[in-house]
Amino acid sequence: MKNKATINNSSIESAGIPKDYKESIAEYIWNGFDANATTVEVNFNYNDINSIEEIVISDNGYGIEFRNLDKTFGFFLDSLKRQSFQRSSYIKGKKGKGRYSFSTFANKAVWNTAYLKDEVILEYDIVIRKENKDVFEDINHVKSKRTHTGTNVILSGIYELDASHFYDDKFSNFLADEFGWFLFLNRDLGYDLKINGISVNYEHLIADNEKKEILIKDGNSDDHSFFITYIRWENRIGDKYYYYFLNDGKRECAKRLTSFNNNAIDFHHSVYIESSFFNNFEAENNISEIEDSLFFKNQNHPVFKTLITRLNGYLNSKQKEYVKGIGADELILKFEKHQVFPKFSNNKYDQDRKKDLVNVIKELYTVQPKIFKGLKEEQERTFVGFLNLLLDTDERENILGIIESITHLTTEEREELTDVLKRTSLSKITKTIKLLENRFKTVELLKILVYTLKKFTTEREHIQKIIEENYWLFGEQYHLVSSDQNFQVMLNNYLYLIDGIEDKKEIKDYDWKRRPDIFACRKRNIPDVMEDSSMLEENILVELKRPTVTLSKKEFRQVDDYLDFILKQDGFNSQKRIWKFYLVSNKVDDYILKQYEAFKDKGKRFLVQQAGRYEIFAMTWDDLFLTFEIKHQYLLDKLTFDKTSIQDILKSKGIQIESNEITSEIINLKE
Repeated sequence: MKNKATINNSSIESAGIPKDYKESIAEYIWNGFDANATTVEVNFNYNDINSIEEIVISDNGYGIEFRNLDKTFGFFLDSLKRQSFQRSSYIKGKKGKGRYSFSTFANKAVWNTAYLKDEVILEYDIVIRKENKDVFEDINHVKSKRTHTGTNVILSGIYELDASHFYDDKFSNFLADEFGWFLFLNRDLGYDLKINGISVNYEHLIADNEKKEILIKDGNSDDHSFFITYIRWENRIGDKYYYYFLNDGKRECAKRLTSFNNNAIDFHHSVYIESSFFNNFEAENNISEIEDSLFFKNQNHPVFKTLITRLNGYLNSKQKEYVKGIGADELILKFEKHQVFPKFSNNKYDQDRKKDLVNVIKELYTVQPKIFKGLKEEQERTFVGFLNLLLDTDERENILGIIESITHLTTEEREELTDVLKRTSLSKITKTIKLLENRFKTVELLKILVYTLKKFTTEREHIQKIIEENYWLFGEQYHLVSSDQNFQVMLNNYLYLIDGIEDKKEIKDYDWKRRPDIFACRKRNIPDVMEDSSMLEENILVELKRPTVTLSKKEFRQVDDYLDFILKQDGFNSQKRIWKFYLVSNKVDDYILKQYEAFKDKGKRFLVQQAGRYEIFAMTWDDLFLTFEIKHQYLLDKLTFDKTSIQDILKSKGIQIESNEITSEIINLKE
């Protein structure tokens, strides 16, 4: 029997029928699932030249009851499914256009459908031809021999398509994108979609998933159970992200936008909530089907309100988990690829600074991803460079105020960010650790020189060069004036550093060519014991002896001669300048020990002479090293550097245990 639709053929053509064959096939597949099918199969046969004779989309749904035929095929832009399942997101055929989608690539469509009536399966065919789409014919009404209901949509007269269109990965990937969420949600019920007997694989679309149960008490009644299925998709699925509320039959009753639709990050997610609580949900009257959220009379129910609060908290934790992990890592990789980061050297200190910057960026991105979205590469470089500059100063906590001027932060986000900036304050810490670690290495290498290799170590070629770069051993406060230079150079350098005097002073004394090993000074406020309101200036001079030399009266007299010479010079002899002289070697003799005893009442260890504004100290290398370790013991204990591995480290770098090589290694250590 021929039947006429409520619209003519030309109107159907202009009504927005899918033009892409993939979308057309998807319409028929959705029709099957809409009819409660658990399995839908797409089968096609082709000949030797790859031409397709027909395409069959089969399902095991409830079929098309003949008594409803005029309500389904008879009405265009309307259907029985729309009336029955208004609130279901996956009722794709609710507008009634899908039945005509074959006409873009086939001449005829036949629905061979079997349905149950009075416990008997009946069967008949519905035929629509491309040239007369507004006419549908029902024929071949028989009692079916099938054992179950279902519909086979047979498309024939295929044109512009061949077998390659269906074996192409684009087709299977399209179906996976379109149906993956639905198949995953219903996987426990055995739902399946097949192409020529092979199930469509959608697992690669799911980046993460989790199932959990939420219990909520309704007054004095029993707890309501809500079974949550969270899915994070590898790529975007659909244009918005929803909570989907399903009854205990897994049919969607309503949906609601999640709170992460405008976060501008690739957090592609869906949350499905199944519960008998939704069995009796009722739709509000006059709700438009094009609204983003489908509301219902029960939305003000206390249990539902509690559920939404719990869901928001849960999804917020999943979003932060994603952003802090994968999302932040991807952002850093992008910045590396596009050379957004400032240039950092390969030394450990610079790499620690970079690590600090990366950590802060990750934490900022976790707290508020929008900060980094929508920026052009040049803007990214400017922003990241600006962050890097602030992190190297005492102003790092001002970052919070800057971020708040860019985007609104909630109280919770502000607290998190404040904690981040305090918790990741690494630049000063790592700089200090780097300095101490290198100083520790210097001391260990010096020990090798003055103990293990003492026979091969000299004052000027080894020890003097090292101390020149590391005079902090005698005090953090000093500035190096001269190293292994004569008194003429020493005086001019000294006057320029202390007083800014550039005029060169001439020394006519016959001793002007003598060369102290190290001369350092410091212009600092030292209380003058003679005058309460007056301050003094402090200078040190170090005389280094090779490790095989024992400090004796001879070495003491040498330093005492330096002292006499300095005090004779007009440019050195102000009464406001105090002087400290250090003698250093491996051992001291009895004369030096007696000098210790003679001046012990002054309360200064290693003192061997004191007169007016000058002091002379005699120390062993062991004294110097131990003093350093005592001063820094607490921080040294925090370091991971293994003192016993120093020689292994040198060998691994191809450095032989030899005085010249060790000297170079120490000099090359950078603070």
